[in-house]
Amino acid sequence: MMSNHGNRITQGQFSYLPDLTDEQISAQIRYALKNKWALGIEYTDDPHPRNTYWEMFGNPMFDLKDPAGILIEINNCRKTFPNYYIRVTAFDSTAGWETPRMSYIVNRPKKEPGFGVARTEGPGRQISYRVHSYATDKPEGERY
Repeated sequence: MMSNHGNRITQGQFSYLPDLTDEQISAQIRYALKNKWALGIEYTDDPHPRNTYWEMFGNPMFDLKDPAGILIEINNCRKTFPNYYIRVTAFDSTAGWETPRMSYIVNRPKKEPGFGVARTEGPGRQISYRVHSYATDKPEGERY
């Protein structure tokens, strides 16, 4: 049975594990490069599961062969946005279109406010649920 100690946002691979070290991130980057996948770095202060369009940090890296170059960009993103969620996504274009093959978080805010669930009962006893990110209680740029 998996459990989420500390109510951390669990999106992408490795999200139930402790934060990856730079060495572990480099190993994942090497794996992606070995498979000829392009890598992109994205960030957001609204980690709602339906917020799939995070901001890009720089351009996607298509032709890099050395994980150190990508790790430098990850660390630059961490310096620029220290209290944001930052993820690395690997894209496979071998089928003629970009398909995400890997996605994992490499940076988190020190305090993750989490989510609330609101239940509403409608006509005919229809029940609906709404997920609310506590991060969005503050305006963009002031959330963390």
